[in-house]
Amino acid sequence: MKTTYYRVAQHTFAFRTPDDDKQDYLPSFAPFICEFEEGTPLLFTLTLDDDFYPSEKGATIGQFDCGGGDFGVYRLDDGSYQFLINPPGREYCGMLQTNAFFTEGIAALRGNESTRAYAANNCMMLLYAFAAADKQTMLFHASVIGHNGKGFLFLGKSGTGKSTHSQQWLKYISGSELINDDNPVVTVTSEGKAIVWGSPWSGKTPCYRNVSAPIGAFVRIKQEKENRIKRDDTLRAFASLLPSVSTMKWDDRVYNGICDSIALLISNVPCYTLGCRPDKEAAEVCQAEVEKEKGDPSI
Repeated sequence: MKTTYYRVAQHTFAFRTPDDDKQDYLPSFAPFICEFEEGTPLLFTLTLDDDFYPSEKGATIGQFDCGGGDFGVYRLDDGSYQFLINPPGREYCGMLQTNAFFTEGIAALRGNESTRAYAANNCMMLLYAFAAADKQTMLFHASVIGHNGKGFLFLGKSGTGKSTHSQQWLKYISGSELINDDNPVVTVTSEGKAIVWGSPWSGKTPCYRNVSAPIGAFVRIKQEKENRIKRDDTLRAFASLLPSVSTMKWDDRVYNGICDSIALLISNVPCYTLGCRPDKEAAEVCQAEVEKEKGDPSI
């Protein structure tokens, strides 16, 4: 087997493929390739083995729409997991089995190069999100703009206008840059230092940047006829952030780790709700508020 190492948001992980397998499964991961240093802890290792077949099938947790594909999730008695991965409108193209802590995964892939790459990419994302969940690390569903040395995360359901709002910043707010357009990583220390990181996952926009920035604010986007922004109180901020993080409510380690990290975030980073149109004024209204001196949130 050949092993390639990657580092995303200071977490190092490994991808093992057969020596005779020449496919480039993870082109978006190229900026994150790293040299392995002896003694470096690995977040997880994913091994490809198309001959792998599980000795038993886990109990069904459910079928989940993961924004572009359907995942079947199953759990075995020892806490380990099985995932069946289905791309949009196609048959199953990959099976992933992990241990209970998502530190080891083995995947069997099916189909052509495109569907195999799709499955491998999603296996890596699942392992990363859930292995890191109790390490003050979260995979967010957000579009992220960098401006004046800070990262601003725009949250919302698919189709709400996160990417559109980022485009307004890029077009009208001088000095703006896109850090990630769909799945950035957020880390927070026990002291409350929150950082957003680029990742190999960025939805339909190919923005795979190995960069980071301290977080300036979280902003939930809502489509409205007028542009207006309001800072969230603590309860609303928690309720705003939690649905935007990859988690599993039935897994105590994962869910409690995510909730603890969100509690740290909202104690140290302001959160807002922006009702807006897809226009220049929306970006200007948002920027004026999130970059001004902060007082106490209104309740």
